[in-house]
Amino acid sequence: MIGSRRSWGRLLLGIVVGLFLGALFTRLVVLFMPESATRGFLTTSVSASLGPLAIDLLAVAFVIGPLTINLNVLSLVGILLVAFVVRSWL
Repeated sequence: MIGSRRSWGRLLLGIVVGLFLGALFTRLVVLFMPESATRGFLTTSVSASLGPLAIDLLAVAFVIGPLTINLNVLSLVGILLVAFVVRSWL
C-alpha cells in the first residue's frame, strides 16, 4: 500500500542513506580525482537550509538547527543507487 507509514518510513530512510552515500562519493572524488571540469561538475552543490528553530516548553528549551542539505550530482547518484538496491531486495 503506497500511503502506509511503512512505505513513507522506507522512503525517508532510503533518501537519508542515499544522501550519506552521495556525500561519501563526493568526498572520494575530491580526494582522488584531479582538478578538472568533471570534478567541478560532480562536486558543485546547491544548498538549502532551515532554521534555527527555537522551542521553549517552559521546563525545557532548546534550539534545533540550522539544518542544511547540500545536493549535487553524486548525492542524486547515491539516492538512485539506494533506491535500486532497496527495490531489488523487496
